[in-house]
Amino acid sequence: MVASSPTALKRWIAIELQRLRKAADVKPEDAAKRIGKAKTVIHHIETGRNLPAPADLEVLLNLYGVAERTPFFRELVKTAKRGTDWWKDFTDAVPEWFQLYLGLEAAAARISSYDAQIVPGLLQTPEYAEAVIRAGERRLPDHEVTRRVELRMARSAILTRDEQPPQLWTVLDESVLYRQVGGPAVLRAQLDHLVAMAELPNIDLQLLPADRGAHAGIEGTFTILDYPDEFAPDPGTAYVETRRRGIYYELPEDVRDYRDALDQLKLAATRPEDTAAEISRRAKEK
Repeated sequence: MVASSPTALKRWIAIELQRLRKAADVKPEDAAKRIGKAKTVIHHIETGRNLPAPADLEVLLNLYGVAERTPFFRELVKTAKRGTDWWKDFTDAVPEWFQLYLGLEAAAARISSYDAQIVPGLLQTPEYAEAVIRAGERRLPDHEVTRRVELRMARSAILTRDEQPPQLWTVLDESVLYRQVGGPAVLRAQLDHLVAMAELPNIDLQLLPADRGAHAGIEGTFTILDYPDEFAPDPGTAYVETRRRGIYYELPEDVRDYRDALDQLKLAATRPEDTAAEISRRAKEK
């Protein structure tokens, strides 16, 4: 199972058990009573704070009318308990609010984004990433900058992993190709890297020309994460990052709103098959 991150699995178990309880029209206090525990136990399970005990899990799934899913959930809980988040060696470089995103990103089957200012982290070169990090937090000491760059490069490994690499679809605002992040040489190398990555079968890039005017992404960058089929009917996650924290939208109607916005951006952008040539042309202008 690619989605072996305990962080990602706890999140999915929590959301799905809450969805199943609501679909069965069972109140939290009634679920707690059935397993002989306090209502807070259900709350902790449904917020991902705690994993359900095996015996409680079986009782709850029976109560929710989906007893046939017990073996699947048991395996998820076991995997979550014995798994290790890949970034455990980078805890000094990962803000607490970003840990959930790293887990969801590693577990995703598809990652779709609109990027309004800079190249997305998964596609950055080390030099470009360093320039972005230094510009964002100018007081960071060199060793912390280095660790954050290393973390970003480690993240990008999911795109070329042997086992089920995610499909990546990115719409880049045209201005990203001109913004002198790190200077002309760094930007040129970054654009060359984008061209190379666009050749991979699991990566699609599009450019949103400046002459499109106002558009669905006018409010800024966002990412949509979709998970493997075995996690259906999970609606996915829409993620928006600010300077201080990440915001996770997981209600179906919220995720749908971001999907609609991305669909509009895709229609307005260049075709994926034309994008690499356009980036390459602009790299030669530098």
